[in-house]
Amino acid sequence: MIHELDQLAVLPTGVRSRSINAENPDGSPGGAARTASDLGPGRKGRAFSALPAGGRLVLADIDGPGVIRHIWLTVPDTTETNPFVLRNLVLRMYWDGSESPAVEVPVGDFFCNGFAERALVTSIPITVAPTGGMNSYFAMPFRKHARIVIDSDHPDDVDAVFFQVDYTVGDDIADNVGSFHAQWRRSNATAGHGNDHVVLDGVTGAGRYLGTFIGLTSLERYWWGEGEVKFFLDDDTTHPTQCSTGLEDYAGGAWAFQDALRASPEPQPITYSAPYFGYPQRTTADTTAASPFATAMAPSHGMYRWHLPDPILFDSALRVTLQQIGAWDGGLFERNDDVCSTAYWYQTGDTAPFPAFPDARARQPR
Repeated sequence: MIHELDQLAVLPTGVRSRSINAENPDGSPGGAARTASDLGPGRKGRAFSALPAGGRLVLADIDGPGVIRHIWLTVPDTTETNPFVLRNLVLRMYWDGSESPAVEVPVGDFFCNGFAERALVTSIPITVAPTGGMNSYFAMPFRKHARIVIDSDHPDDVDAVFFQVDYTVGDDIADNVGSFHAQWRRSNATAGHGNDHVVLDGVTGAGRYLGTFIGLTSLERYWWGEGEVKFFLDDDTTHPTQCSTGLEDYAGGAWAFQDALRASPEPQPITYSAPYFGYPQRTTADTTAASPFATAMAPSHGMYRWHLPDPILFDSALRVTLQQIGAWDGGLFERNDDVCSTAYWYQTGDTAPFPAFPDARARQPR
């Protein structure tokens, strides 16, 4: 058996590496590092692109076959009149000429930075490095064409979007290779007590579920993370084939992410980031400096889980939900919090239409 690292020595026939950024927007061979600066020709003349308010920036427009291997992106997280850049910019990806996106997620949430706030993430497929360097290593195969864009619903111009898309062309894409998808949903205290937040629904065909980013803003007292993540596979109806034992357990943690279970002294939650799971975000006070008023904010929590060595495979259908359940000394209780989620998966066959994407006001963090 060939070790994964040993595969690096295998040179694929006919496959070539390419890269797109502001210096080489079409990835053409020999087309990079040509723009002049004050230092002269080819000396870092065009490091970024601008994105006007309400506009679209094309990150990649590539003929296949090929595979997107890495995406690096950084943008300012605030502008003069609005601090929610990471939620107001929307990342969309289109494969093989489809007019419907296979990826439709706010930029921050795609990179596990919820609530339009930056956070460090150190995981296998997603890494966010200081300061705001957002990286994706999901393999994104395409047969005929790939198009990746950022659409702005932000009220101000974003003067500088730094980005790079690294990819290969000439890859042999077998028939059983699925296309990459990611979808964002929000239950903004709208699910109601006793109802689950829907992470993903309507997926048909065969595929592999890759993971979840969950952002939860706690709107009720006491512990908020007792709900199970449920995976309804193929012919499942009332009950799922797989489920977690609780939300913090799903994110690889235990016992409410705290140093101890106690009432006094106040326990200390511990954030962390690991290769396959993490709880990198816990915010209890506003940090935007966008208001002069001394008002508290609802606590917000961001966590992720990747199903890479422990795959969730489906043959014909997939539905993923999250229970909204809390706990206190009186036992379990139903909650109705503000929950947003990003689901990542591969699938073969046609993509079902996504739900209507919420406008910027409906995406605004609490």
